[in-house]
Amino acid sequence: MAKQTRRSVLKLSGSVLGGIAVGSTAVAAESRDQFIIETRGKRSPEDAEIVHEMPGVDLAVVRGDEQTLQRSKAVKEFAADTVLRLEEPETPDTLASEESNDLPNVDTDLYDTFAWDKQAQDVKQAQTVTRGEGTRVSVIDGGVFAGHPDLSVNEELSRNFSPDTNGTGALFDDHGTHVAGTIAASDDGSGVVGTAPGTELVDLRVFSGGGASFGAILAAIAYAAAIDSDVANLSLGAYPIPRQGLGSFYGGALNKTMTFANKEGTLLVIAAGNDGADLQKDGDVISIPNEGAQGLSVAATGPKGFLIGDGGPDDPAESPANYTNFGTNAVDLAAPGGDLDFEALARFQASDNDGDGDGELTPGELFKILGDWVLSTTFTPVGEKETADLDGDGEPDIVTAKPDEHVPGYGYKQGTSMAAPQVAGAAALVKSANPGYNANQVESALRRAASVPDGYDKRYYGSGFIDVVEALSG
Repeated sequence: MAKQTRRSVLKLSGSVLGGIAVGSTAVAAESRDQFIIETRGKRSPEDAEIVHEMPGVDLAVVRGDEQTLQRSKAVKEFAADTVLRLEEPETPDTLASEESNDLPNVDTDLYDTFAWDKQAQDVKQAQTVTRGEGTRVSVIDGGVFAGHPDLSVNEELSRNFSPDTNGTGALFDDHGTHVAGTIAASDDGSGVVGTAPGTELVDLRVFSGGGASFGAILAAIAYAAAIDSDVANLSLGAYPIPRQGLGSFYGGALNKTMTFANKEGTLLVIAAGNDGADLQKDGDVISIPNEGAQGLSVAATGPKGFLIGDGGPDDPAESPANYTNFGTNAVDLAAPGGDLDFEALARFQASDNDGDGDGELTPGELFKILGDWVLSTTFTPVGEKETADLDGDGEPDIVTAKPDEHVPGYGYKQGTSMAAPQVAGAAALVKSANPGYNANQVESALRRAASVPDGYDKRYYGSGFIDVVEALSG
């Protein structure tokens, strides 16, 4: 079952990836028979199985023999596809054991009490201008539970880019469902409200058993553009990747795909990552896809103490989150992603209000701590999770069957994964209000309207903290 602490950062491991040694703090696997190829025009290599085609990009993902690709006149360049695995950052044990679905399916509007993220953006005021009608947002993630009562998903256009055979939709992880709710949860008077409840959601699943191939992510971006998505949200990333060697090939393939999407009118909104790294000064490594061409990189902010006491939070919603990546030219905007009040956590643990001396929190204390995270749509999967290891590295690559049932609910998460969909929803509102805008114009409107809060470091904000109301008035 998905945990409350998941921030969905993809990282590369200490194994040798295409001959390049990469960081020892992450996890990756190189596919031995699946490759990303740059084609010579529309030609396809013979004796190779096409896994993903990307018309208009001159890229494809194929399965076959390396020697065959080397001999093929249809192949300009190629590299092994890479399976990127999810790694959860270290989180206090008290929170790491908590499940994300703290709130059941409810019949009350949670906006005024719990939605600090939407309040900080004055989303209800923005929605008096438009609710996002006439726009389409693709969610490139781990699948969206289309049966959640707060979500409306175009299942006909949705696709599964992972290697499993489970079709579209969420499996056992509710990360993509949480992201989707932040973008477009319905404003029906109950549950949570997304920034753009009138937009159309498309589910493009790239994750299965905990990993996503780089080729699948590229193919999903190209598909999002091909179906005329106005926005595509990517709450995922890989860091660190070497800038040179095969890292250069991956970066080049990414830039080609992102540039194609931009020209087709699709704005790519991407999580900046949760490593607490200064991406401006990281030397010979790069974070992708948020540092790719034509993407809008989003850092995270969050309050401390939103539900604690009557005097307001210790830090406002615009404060940089402790985990967010940053960098003067690496981050474009900042938006609410949630934060953790370590001082309050320590105080509650020391108080031993439940009297058992184990340092665990009472339900009320836990709820106050999680109140600084982002509340959105989630689910509880019912059924045993069965997986398969396709490449023999000892890690599950795919989930072999869907859960018996998804029970809808609401839960808290934090991360730049939660910040990016705030901007994706805002972009849908700007596009809805200005249907003639292209992707660059939508981005420009958002960046012009944003500003860096007084007293804060610009490196955490790029153009500034998201201001969708101002973006709609410009």
